[in-house]
Amino acid sequence: MKKLWFQLHWFIGISAGTVLMVIGLSGAVLAFREQILDALNPGVRAVAVQSAPVLTPQQFALAARALKPHERVTSIILYDTPGASARIGLAPAPGARKGETIYLNPYTAALLPELKYDGFFEWTEQLHRFLLLPRDPGKMVSGVLAFCLMGLALSGLYLRWPRRVWDWRTWLTFDTRMKGRSFLWGLHSVVGTWVLVVFMVFTVSGVYWAFDPIRDMADGWMGTLRPPREAATPKPKPAKAEPADLTPSWATFQQTAPNWQMAFLRPPERANAPLQILWVAKDAPHVRARSSMSINMQTGALLKNELYADKPVGARLQSTIYPLHLGTYFGVVGQLIVFIAALALPGFGITGWMLYLNRRKQKRIARAERAQFAALAPAGVAQDDPVLMAYASQTGQAERLALQSAAALQKAGVAVHVQSLEKLTPPQLGKYRRALFVASSFGEGEAPDSARRFSRLLHAAKEELQHVQYAVLALGDRNYAQFCGFGRTLDQRLSFMGAQPLHPMIEMDNGDAGALARWGNALRGLMGEGAADAAAVTLSAAADDGEYVSWRLDKRVLLNPGSIGFPLYEITLGGDIGAGWRPGALVDIWPAHYGVDAAPRRYSLASVPQDGSLQLVVRQVQCERGLGLASGWLTDQAAIGDEVRVRLIANPSFDAYPQPAPAIYIGNGSGIAGLRSHLRARVLEGAQRNWLIFGERQQAHDAICADEIKGWRAQGFLPELDLMYSRDVTGGGYVQDCLQERADTLRQWIADGAVIFVCGSLQGMAGGVDAALADIIGRAQLEQLAEDGRYRRDVY
Repeated sequence: MKKLWFQLHWFIGISAGTVLMVIGLSGAVLAFREQILDALNPGVRAVAVQSAPVLTPQQFALAARALKPHERVTSIILYDTPGASARIGLAPAPGARKGETIYLNPYTAALLPELKYDGFFEWTEQLHRFLLLPRDPGKMVSGVLAFCLMGLALSGLYLRWPRRVWDWRTWLTFDTRMKGRSFLWGLHSVVGTWVLVVFMVFTVSGVYWAFDPIRDMADGWMGTLRPPREAATPKPKPAKAEPADLTPSWATFQQTAPNWQMAFLRPPERANAPLQILWVAKDAPHVRARSSMSINMQTGALLKNELYADKPVGARLQSTIYPLHLGTYFGVVGQLIVFIAALALPGFGITGWMLYLNRRKQKRIARAERAQFAALAPAGVAQDDPVLMAYASQTGQAERLALQSAAALQKAGVAVHVQSLEKLTPPQLGKYRRALFVASSFGEGEAPDSARRFSRLLHAAKEELQHVQYAVLALGDRNYAQFCGFGRTLDQRLSFMGAQPLHPMIEMDNGDAGALARWGNALRGLMGEGAADAAAVTLSAAADDGEYVSWRLDKRVLLNPGSIGFPLYEITLGGDIGAGWRPGALVDIWPAHYGVDAAPRRYSLASVPQDGSLQLVVRQVQCERGLGLASGWLTDQAAIGDEVRVRLIANPSFDAYPQPAPAIYIGNGSGIAGLRSHLRARVLEGAQRNWLIFGERQQAHDAICADEIKGWRAQGFLPELDLMYSRDVTGGGYVQDCLQERADTLRQWIADGAVIFVCGSLQGMAGGVDAALADIIGRAQLEQLAEDGRYRRDVY
C-alpha cells in the first residue's frame, strides 16, 4: 500500500505539482498585496494627517459626481484612520464586470492620483485563481489542483509517518548536516509537515470556491445557503432623479456604531430605497467580521442593525474562510506565514523533481550494472553451490553495489545468484549455504518498499537457518536516528534464526570508502586463497561500454502523426544479427554522440531476429532543455546511415514462457514494442491463442501498428482483441478498465494456463493493471502466478 501511495505522490507531484508552483508563487506575491501597493503609491490611499475635519459621505458623493458627471457612484468606503483616503466605486461600463475606483482626499475631496500597479496584481490574482483561463473552466482547474495539493499533503504525511510518533523532533526537525538525497528528503518532508495545516487551509478554501455544488453543500451546513439565481428579466429604467442626501443616514450610523473602523456604503440606485452599510468594528476579530445596517435615507430611521457578534455560528465561520486563506485572520504574522507557505510550494516542486531525477539516475546506473553482470558470466563456472547475492534497494544504490559484488565473485569463479528481496522468500533463502545481503534503509530505518514483503515473511517464518552463513552490507545515512535500521534488523533476525555470520555487519555511511573496502575483503573471503590474491574487487558506479557494437540507423517512421502525446517513432537499425535474441529482449543505446560519460538508455525490442533488423518503438522525450539525450537523437537529430552503438540485453523475466500456453498481452504507448516482439514470435510459431489489450489516447492518431494487428486478427492469431483509446468519447477508458469489464473471460484464460505479459509505463498503467488483476483473481493468486513465471512484466 505504501508503495502505491509513493507512486501516486510523486506522479501528482511532478505533474500537478509543477502547476502548483505557479499558484504558490502568485499566492506569495498576493500575500502582501495591500502593503506593497501602499508602498508603491505614496499619497494615494493615505495622505498626510491634517488638523481639519474629515469630510462626510455626502460631500464625497457630490465631489465624485462633479469629477465624473456621467458615472454613477455605487460605493463609498471610509476608514476611521487618520489620513485614510475615501474610496469611491463607480458603476461598470456595459459588459464589464468591475467599475473604476477613484481616491479622494479625506479633507478636501480632491481627486488623488490613480493607483499604479494595481493592474499587475489583478493579473496575478487571475493567474492565481483561474490560471488566466475563462472564469468557469479556470475555477474547475483550480479546484482540481486544490484536490491534488490535498492529496500531496496527506500522502506525504502518510509516507513519512515515523515509528516514534510522539517524538516531536522526529516530526519537526532534521539534521541540516545531511547531504545529497538525505538532505533533500529531510527538507522536503519536514518542511511539508510544518506547512501541512496551512496547505489544508489552502485546499479546503480553494475547493470551496471552485465547485458550486460543494460550496452550496457547505453553505447549507453553515446555514448561509444562497438563494438560487433567478433568470434576469428586463427592468424598466428608473426615472432619473437627484440622489437622496446621505447626511441623515450617516448621522444615524455614527450614533449606532461609534466604534466603527471601516464603513462600506452602497448608495441605492433609487432615491426612495434604503442605504445599505457594511461595517467592521475596531475590535473585530478579522477584516471580514462585518456587521450590517439598513437606514431610511429620507428620515434617517434605522431599519435593520445586524451585528457580527449576533450572527449564527455558521455565518461567522463562513466569514473566516477568506481571511484564513490570506492569513489576515492573524494579522501581519498570519500574512507572513501564508507568504512562507506559498513560497514553499515551488520549493517542494524543486526538491521533488531533484529527488525524482536522482532516483531515475540511480536506477539507470543499476540497470547498466545488471547488464554488465549478465554479460560477464564466465563459462564453466560450477553452479552446485552458488552464493546468493540479495539486495534491498530504494533508489538503486544497493542494487548497483550488489551487482558489482556479484560480478567480482563471478570473475573469481564463484557462482552467484542475484535476487531482489522483493521476490525472495525465507524458504528460498534456506536453499543456500551462503547468502550476502546489500540492504538500504528508507526513512527512519524502515525497509525499502521492495523489501517490505520479505521483511514481513522473515519475521513470521519458522525456518531454521543454522546451515546458512551470511554477511550484511547495510547502507544508510548517519544523520538519521535509525542509522542503517533495516540492515541491523535484518542482521538481528538472521542471527535469531540461527544463521552464522561470515563477517560482522558492515555499515556504510553515504558511500564511505572504508566500508566498501571492508566489504571487498569480505568478498575475497568467499573466493578461495588463490582467487582472492588475484582478484581485484572494484566497487564503482562507472558504466562499461566494452560489450557495445556498432549498428546503423536505417529507417525512422512516425507512428502517431497529429497525436496530442509526444511523437512515437519506429526506429530500424541494421547490423550483424549474430546469434539473435529472444522475444522480450532489451537493447542499450549508448549516447556517445553527446560527448559525455552518460549512462546508456534502454529500450524494449519490437522485432525478432527473423525480421533481419533491430526495431524499436521510441517515444520522443521533450523537456525544458530540449529533446531527450537518446530519444531526441534517434528520432530527430541522427541522419539515416549514422552509427548507433548498441548492446543486446537478455530479459529473462519477460522472456517467452518455456511451455506452450495461451498468452495475454497488456500494454500502452511505447510498450507495444515488447508486446510486438512476442506476438511476431507467436505468429512464426503458429501459436494462435493470444489476447492483446492495448491502450493509447485517440484512435484517429494513435492506432499504432494498426495494419499489423488487423492482419494478425484476420489470420486467427488474435481471437481476443481490445484496443482502448482513453481520450475518445467511446474509447472505453484504460486497459485496467477493460480487465475489469472482461473479468470472467480473464479468469477463464488464467484457468486454462494463460501467461500474462505487461509492457509499458509503470506509472498509471502497470500499477492500475496490477491492482485490477489483484482485484479480479486475488492478490495471493497473482503472486503465485508471478512465482510460477506466468505474470511477466517489462515496465519503465
